Amino acid sequence: MIMALAFAANGVHAGWEYAHATFYGDMSGGDTMMGACGYEDLFKQGYGLATTALSTALFEDGSACGACYELRCTDSPWCKHGAGSIRVTATNFCPPDYTKTQGVWCNPPQKHFDLSMPMFLKIAEYKAGIVPVSYRQVMCYKQGGIKFEIKGNSYWLLVLVYNVGGVGQVADVKIKGSNSSSWIQMTRNWGQNWQTSERLEGQSLSFQVTASDGKVVQSLNVAPPNWQFNTAYEGRRNFY
Repeated sequence: MIMALAFAANGVHAGWEYAHATFYGDMSGGDTMMGACGYEDLFKQGYGLATTALSTALFEDGSACGACYELRCTDSPWCKHGAGSIRVTATNFCPPDYTKTQGVWCNPPQKHFDLSMPMFLKIAEYKAGIVPVSYRQVMCYKQGGIKFEIKGNSYWLLVLVYNVGGVGQVADVKIKGSNSSSWIQMTRNWGQNWQTSERLEGQSLSFQVTASDGKVVQSLNVAPPNWQFNTAYEGRRNFY
């Protein structure tokens, strides 16, 4: 179940919680691309290297994809003095390893962030490897509208929803073709990829996105009647 977050007036979650953080990949961030949330080139999609993989306890079977977090290194001699906090978006999954008995930071029930190397080095020394952190979920601020990348084939439509503002987490997606009389329910395939078997070629496409806090944005006629597979289309609105 996706729980709606209670945000304070300044747009951040009221309390800080405790977790640990590590990093994966190198400074280029190549290993952070094509993660379990379904995002692909994080630079082109606007996320860059300000990203993190989440442990099982935080990932929520992919429903946490797109959520934004503020982290600060705490209670470690390896915290960088005066570093302050960083903000990252959840774009990947840190899988558990049940064959190990040590270093199993991503195993349930532990809350853990596996950051890109550049983000880890903003708050902690490289040689630390792992540091305790305080974190809280915060609002996501994105430029432009929600984006929809259409994939699949004539018999199966797969849509990646990204560049989502507000709480960042998508709880529900509906689609409607220009010849449709009502909204068509889509289901989560994996991460932020949503699917339907409805035949919608030759129709302009509209989307209705519901965030995990219950807010709804309708993006009408986002894709023209001659829309193409493997192409992203941007709505005029976002969660702000």
